[in-house]
Amino acid sequence: MNILAIETSCDETAIAIVEAEGDTENARFSVLGNALVSQIELHREYGGVYPALAKREHAKNLVPILEAALEEAELLHEDTQAIPEEVRSAITKILEREPGLEEQFLEFVSECEVPAIDAIAVTTGPGLEPALWVGINFAKALALVWDKPLIAVNHMEGHILAALARQSPGKGRTSELEISNVEMPVLALLISGGHTELVLMKKWLEYELIGQTRDDAVGEAFDKVARMLDLPYPGGPEISRLAELSRSSADSDSQGSTLESPLPRPMINDATCDFSFAGLKTAVLYLLKNDILMNRRPSKDKNIVEIADEEKAAIAREFEDAVTEVLWKKTSRALEDSGAQTLVIGGGVSANTHIRRTFAHKIQEEHPHIDLRIPTNALSTDNAVMIALAGFYRAIRQDFATDIIANGNRSLA
Repeated sequence: MNILAIETSCDETAIAIVEAEGDTENARFSVLGNALVSQIELHREYGGVYPALAKREHAKNLVPILEAALEEAELLHEDTQAIPEEVRSAITKILEREPGLEEQFLEFVSECEVPAIDAIAVTTGPGLEPALWVGINFAKALALVWDKPLIAVNHMEGHILAALARQSPGKGRTSELEISNVEMPVLALLISGGHTELVLMKKWLEYELIGQTRDDAVGEAFDKVARMLDLPYPGGPEISRLAELSRSSADSDSQGSTLESPLPRPMINDATCDFSFAGLKTAVLYLLKNDILMNRRPSKDKNIVEIADEEKAAIAREFEDAVTEVLWKKTSRALEDSGAQTLVIGGGVSANTHIRRTFAHKIQEEHPHIDLRIPTNALSTDNAVMIALAGFYRAIRQDFATDIIANGNRSLA
């Protein structure tokens, strides 16, 4: 089965074509084509994702990356296609809110054969609704003109399945993946700019929420602290970079905090599996104002106080340590309470070096019977391959959609 997958939940426009076979217990995947355009540079000046700009860029990029993905998959064959007038009218209606996309779309599909794909999977949430709608409407138009079934995919389910996927044994290419030998229950720690939650999967694709953030998501906290430290967007990788510098510094012999006032670990001893990061973010702000900035001479702009690079690195390290300790403590409690046999970490923050390293060490030390699965960096952030994986699992259940709507707050459980 060939799945064409579309991902436009935030600031990456991505399309992948994945050949999939097998069943729920043993699935194998070959990534035939994979194209992605990031909008990070465009959103940098806003310090975050600007939804109207994201929507516009998705509409501009979808046709070119579809062409690139099909070409890489060797499924792009030129041939003039006559599009019936009633189909053209329907496409015009579907794409009426995506300026410029209709013309590109009709020109493209009129000049190529219908590719050898079996279904079209598209992210329907969670995410930015204006961005989600562009991908959904594009998928609807493709399904109409190519007469293919549609699959509505939960973005977070994609992250779980991407984390479960491993490179096929004996394959030298990362484009060959498989999901097999998964012991249930599976506990998923989902950490991203919009999510921090612990989800339990006792049976395939059936989820139970057992813990979540009560305020800020962990990725959101990283970005906010980065702005406090006057670091560029996206803030998470910058915090991680500085924290690693602090840890590797020749002057930093201590394994603990290098600050006189260590940051709190919110709710770390709370009996629940919930999280809270708003207080940690506020603690960084007070640390800057009271313990550091009061001892600094203001710059020409009286609202800005310069901080030495080593101080920024020390704060970044302490913040990252605090976040990681809380994530591990809550996850460890959830493992004990749920009886999970497999732990997966998914979402953009799962690419964080210190979090990955800490979890790998702690699992060996405290839960050696648990199978830990963390996606490659390429599959950690938003991508269309993970949407194709989830699309396959839905397709083999005949879980096709007759109509699709965007749901920015769509949940798994």
